Amino acid sequence: MGKLALFNGKIYVEKGVYAQALWAEDGVIVGVGRNEDVPAVFHAFEVIDCQGRTVIPGLNDSHLHLIKIGTRLGQPNITGANSMDDLVQRMRDYIAANPEACANGISSTGWNQDLFTDEKRIPNRYDLDRISTDIPVVLSRICGHVASANSKALELLGLDKEGRPVEGGTIETDKNGVPNGIFTEGCTGIPYTLIPKVDQAAMVRDFEIASQYALSHGITSVQSNDAGNSSYPKPVVIEMLADLCRQGKMPLRYRAQVSFGSPEELETFAAAGGFDQPEGCDPNRFTLGSIKLFKDGSLGGRTGTMRHEYLDDPGNYGVESTSDAEMDAFCRVADKYGLQVTTHVIGDKAVEDTVGNYEKVLREGKNPLRHALIHCQITDRPLLERIVKAEIPVMYQPIFLDYDMHAVIPRCGEELSSTSYAFKTVEDLGGSVSYGTDSPVEDCNPFPNIYSAVTRKDKNGWPEGGFFPQECVDVETAIDAYTAGSAFVEFHEADKGRLKPGYFADLVVLDTDIFTCDPMKIRDILPVLTVVNGEVAWRKDNA
Repeated sequence: MGKLALFNGKIYVEKGVYAQALWAEDGVIVGVGRNEDVPAVFHAFEVIDCQGRTVIPGLNDSHLHLIKIGTRLGQPNITGANSMDDLVQRMRDYIAANPEACANGISSTGWNQDLFTDEKRIPNRYDLDRISTDIPVVLSRICGHVASANSKALELLGLDKEGRPVEGGTIETDKNGVPNGIFTEGCTGIPYTLIPKVDQAAMVRDFEIASQYALSHGITSVQSNDAGNSSYPKPVVIEMLADLCRQGKMPLRYRAQVSFGSPEELETFAAAGGFDQPEGCDPNRFTLGSIKLFKDGSLGGRTGTMRHEYLDDPGNYGVESTSDAEMDAFCRVADKYGLQVTTHVIGDKAVEDTVGNYEKVLREGKNPLRHALIHCQITDRPLLERIVKAEIPVMYQPIFLDYDMHAVIPRCGEELSSTSYAFKTVEDLGGSVSYGTDSPVEDCNPFPNIYSAVTRKDKNGWPEGGFFPQECVDVETAIDAYTAGSAFVEFHEADKGRLKPGYFADLVVLDTDIFTCDPMKIRDILPVLTVVNGEVAWRKDNA
C-alpha cells in the first residue's frame, strides 16, 4: 500500500461538514481539507480528480448473505413472477436450457404470492408438479421463510402420505393430514437436503461474483450470515473465507454472523475456540463476529410472531423459530464467552420476547456486547423506548418497505403500522441504527435502500408524501446509518464509517450528488469508483 489523494470533490465528513480533498497513507486517512492542503508528497502517488463529484464513506451492509447473492445469480430467476403460470414457465424454461445441471434436482428462491395476479396463494406440491414429477423441485419464497416442494421431493423424504410433528417450523398438510408441499421456518431446510450440493470451487466462485457486485454498488464492508446458514457446514465456510483472506483475495471487509442449531452446539463451538481469530488473517479484513439467531419468520409469509393475530388471517399468530428457553440459553452461553448476539425479529412479539432475553444478560442495565435486533419491523412506542433504554442496536432494512407498506396495514392494523419500521423514532430517542438489505432477499444495492429510508415510498413513488412520513429521515442521517451506524454495531466506530483522519480509507465516488438531487432519483445513483483500504477496488468503465 502507498499514498492516495482525492481532489476537487464534495467529500462528506459529517452532518453539515464537507471537504474538497482527502489524502491517505497505508490504507488510513491522514488528512481532509482543501485542495491546497494536500502535502506535495502525495502528488507523486495515486491521485484521483473527483471532478466535483460527491464522495461518501464506503457503505457497510449490516446484515446480508454474501455467498447466497452469488448463488442466486446462478439460479433460475423467479423473482417478480406475476402468476403461478409465470412461475412454472420460468422453471420449465430453465430446466429445458440446463438439463444436465437439473438432472438430480433444482431449487431457487424469489417467488412472492402477493405479486401473483391470479390466485394470491403459496405454491403447493401440485403446482410444482407442473414443473416436474421426475426430479425434486424446491422453491423458496423471497423472504426465505417459506419453501414449496413437489411430490417427487415429498416421496423421497417419506412425507408423501402423512405429516409429522416438528419444532421451530411447520410441515403444512391438507384437510386429510397429507403434506401439501409447504414448509415454514425451521423446516424449510428439509426439502433442500435433496438438492445436490455444489463443490467448494463453486462456493468460492459465488463469493467472488457477489463481492464484485457489492463493490460495484459502493459496498466496502459486509456483516454476512453465511456460516451456519448455507448449504455448507460452518467449518467449510469459515476455512474458505480464511483461506481467501490469507491469500489476499478478500476484496472487501467481511465480518461473519454465525448461526447455530442449538445452545449446546454454540457452547461446543465457542469452547473449542471457534470464534478465535483465524491464524494469518487480518482482523480488519475477515473476522468472526456475532452469533446469528432466528426468533420468528416474515411478514409476507405471515410467520412473524405477533402479540395479536394477523388481521387478514384470524387465528394465526406466526411461527416461533426459537423458543424463549432456547433464547435464554443462547444468551447465557454468549455472555459466558463474551459474544455478541444478533437476532432476526419481525413481529412485535418476537421483538418483545428477544428484548426480554437480552435484558436478562445486561450488565448493570448496559449492553457492552451490543446484542442487536435485525429487522425489528413491527413495534409500538413503548417497545421502541424499551429497546433504546437497554442500549440495543437496531439493524434496519428500509428497502423492505417497498413491499411491506402494501401488506402491513391489512395484517397489523393502521395504529401498529404507524409505529413500525420506525427508522427516525429510534434515532430521535438516541438509539443506535444501522442499515442493511438482507440480500439476496433484496438487492444489496444500497441506493434503493437509502431512497426507501428518505422517502418511504415504493419504487413507483407511492404513496404521495410517504408511508407514515413522520418516520422519514434526511439523506445525511441515512448515510450515517449505513456507514457510522453499521461500524458501531461491529465495534469499529473508531476507525470505520467516517472520512476523517485515523479512519480506514474506504470510500465511494458517486455519479450524482445524493445530498442535493431529487429524492426520487436517489434509487438510480451508482458509484463511479470504490476504494477499499486506500486502493481502488472497483472502477466504472471510462471513469
